[in-house]
Amino acid sequence: MQAFLADQFYFSVLLSLVLFGAIMGAVAYSILLERKISAWVQDRYGPNRVGPYGVLQPIADGLKFLLKEDVIPANVDKALFLLAPWMIFIVGLVGFAVIPWGGVFRWPWMSPDSKPLAAQVASVDIGLLYILAVSSMGVYGVVLGGWSSNNKYSFYGAMRAAAQMLSYEIPLGMAVLIAILASGTLRLEDMIDYQARHGWTFLYHPIAALILFVTALAEANRMPFDLAESEQELVGGYHTEYSAMKLALFFLAEYAHMITSSALIICLYFGGYLIPGWDWLNTSDSAGAMIARMCVMAGKVFLFICLYMLIRWTLPRFRFDQLMRLAWKSLVPMTMALVALQTLIVYFRLSPWWALVCNAALLLLGGGLSVLAGKRITGRQHSLRRARGEAMAWR
Repeated sequence: MQAFLADQFYFSVLLSLVLFGAIMGAVAYSILLERKISAWVQDRYGPNRVGPYGVLQPIADGLKFLLKEDVIPANVDKALFLLAPWMIFIVGLVGFAVIPWGGVFRWPWMSPDSKPLAAQVASVDIGLLYILAVSSMGVYGVVLGGWSSNNKYSFYGAMRAAAQMLSYEIPLGMAVLIAILASGTLRLEDMIDYQARHGWTFLYHPIAALILFVTALAEANRMPFDLAESEQELVGGYHTEYSAMKLALFFLAEYAHMITSSALIICLYFGGYLIPGWDWLNTSDSAGAMIARMCVMAGKVFLFICLYMLIRWTLPRFRFDQLMRLAWKSLVPMTMALVALQTLIVYFRLSPWWALVCNAALLLLGGGLSVLAGKRITGRQHSLRRARGEAMAWR
């Protein structure tokens, strides 16, 4: 058993099984957490009937989905209809493979000169490119689900989702590129080591970190970017015709994507599994330190998931034109400027803190241009004024 655990390949296989179970449990209880947070925001109790304080509610929900009739409408493309939810679900899970959860460590029975193990399923040199490539495949499942349903509401939702994901992948990719330029690597674990030496990337690239968070919201179809499944307009969006476990797979994929995107943001901009000033945690290669680092990583992911959920229950939904305007007129130009500035900082070998000066200057420039243009950066106020003017003219 000790030789089995000391081999990186077998340990990675074991870790993948453990992570799969942990993530599925986390996804199930994320739904309960969201219901509790929504109840707190709306000043009500939330689920409290199944088990003490409602902690068994996810089990009841899972049994409900399992026991429901699995209806397949007669007019659908059956093969693609069945494939779509599984494609989205699998894409939401495979991104966990390259996330570093606890750094490198040695078991107590391993000698100090032995090769340490990595608490990571797969340590690859192009880990970031792998995550970007895998996450971009999620749009195929959405489009297939909407098109194969042979339903106009599902198809409209799929088209909205495709346009939204393709638009927001551009600023997302450039926000990731800024972190790559700052650290000089595509390996997530090396990015975390860079932040251990120079401080969190968020401290000198706050705008890029915020843009990455916003685009992650849009990629996950979370409020206020959930136009692909807005009930008031599209009944249920691209999964209108789905029921039972196929519908549950869409929800599980959404929450799995939330966990993946939170872990990615943490690794790129918030130090990953490290905490500034905790040298014993950052430098120790003991198994206990590895477990502590995994707990730190899980805690940071939990905080980001709570932030996702608070945003859903406190912000209104965008209109689709506002969604596109935010992406193409605000986020894309801003990330392009940040990439250019970070490239100059790297080329001239300036201090990383010059990036913070550039961020402040860019924020002032963007705010000044917005004031000169006479409208907010999203165009929302301009749209509201125009709508009020049309209403007054009608009267």
